[in-house]
Amino acid sequence: MGNIVLPYTWFGANDHCASGLHLCSFFDLEHVANRLLQATQEPNLQDCEGQRPLHYAARCGHQRIVKLLLETGKVDVDVRDKSGQSPLFWAARNGHEGVVKLLLEMGKVDVDARDSEYGQTPLSWAAEKGHEGVVKLLLEMGKVDVDARDKSDQSPLFWAAGNGHEGVVKLLLKTGKVDVNAKDKGDRSPLFWAAENGHEGVVKLLLETGKVDVDARDESDRSPLLCAARNGHKGVVQLLLETGKVGVDARDKSDRSPLFWAAGNRHEGVVKLLLETGKVDVDASDSEYGQTLLSWVAEKGREGVVKLLLETGKVDVDARDKSDQSPLLLAARNGHEGVVKLLLETGKVDVDARDKRDQSPLFWAARNGHEGVVKLLLETGKVDLNVRDESDQSPLFWAVGNGHEGVVKLLLKTGKVDV
Repeated sequence: MGNIVLPYTWFGANDHCASGLHLCSFFDLEHVANRLLQATQEPNLQDCEGQRPLHYAARCGHQRIVKLLLETGKVDVDVRDKSGQSPLFWAARNGHEGVVKLLLEMGKVDVDARDSEYGQTPLSWAAEKGHEGVVKLLLEMGKVDVDARDKSDQSPLFWAAGNGHEGVVKLLLKTGKVDVNAKDKGDRSPLFWAAENGHEGVVKLLLETGKVDVDARDESDRSPLLCAARNGHKGVVQLLLETGKVGVDARDKSDRSPLFWAAGNRHEGVVKLLLETGKVDVDASDSEYGQTLLSWVAEKGREGVVKLLLETGKVDVDARDKSDQSPLLLAARNGHEGVVKLLLETGKVDVDARDKRDQSPLFWAARNGHEGVVKLLLETGKVDLNVRDESDQSPLFWAVGNGHEGVVKLLLKTGKVDV
């Protein structure tokens, strides 16, 4: 058999130049492989990616072929391909326990070798993919670096925790050799990754060690609680709050708290949990825009959250941001009728407040064609229909110019606009 080119979809490369023995190793053709070896077919031939037949067999989990190749006594068990991965890497990565066992029994493999792209070990790959059986086999060797870091400074525990592999996390913690508070290059810990991705079981396991820094911060000053809240992982938030060791109102570099992120992303259940602690500042503003939480959710149209915040009785309903925009103006500009109605019902908003461009809530609603909002504002009887912005234009001017006929009719119907 001469060399052929395998389809790239099989191995993720375009030009593998595989030999007949490579093909047999891939398709698990033991009988044909045996005949090729008897006919003095070289078992260490490389394809264009530097992979030998043993790589193929290990990667695909074909134990019979692996055993056949090993029995020749001619194969390099620890040989690396161009990505720096040995047959053990591929078997561990793909969860082929039987093959891993065969390779380990040879006693000639480097169990702590690292690939060239990510710097991960076989244990790291197995942990990332959640292959408990493989992880167990590697740990039982007693020779693996359980806490080895890759190029991102992440250990096997990081990968298992971030991907929610509880069984693997248990195995790694049981060794007593892992640093549960290790930080990767983004200053994130295993708890951080588990919390951000909503893996309650893993979070619980890590907390039960009694050794994790529950309130650790990453390079952006975000805590596990903040990330869990931002992504709406209510169960994780509950677990973290129950520790009594988290900064419930801690801010990230943009001065946004867990409550800010939960509210902005419409996670009402999480918002309720945080409000119930009584430890959050509901009227804090961020550093970027000077917006309060109420302003932020009003702008986004988060009606349910707006209602929760108003019910606390602790928010400044008419707070202004750095552009002098109030929650009412932001809601009106974006056409959020339900939010506008809630704010008006408080009786505490300045219905005609202007921003730095001298534009009022009515101005923005008219300009953007939000008829329902315009109607609500007109019904208050407190708006200046002929207000002028910095360009000396009125709400009617912008409504006409933007083709909002319904708004134009509403304004003209009042009989109070300067035509």
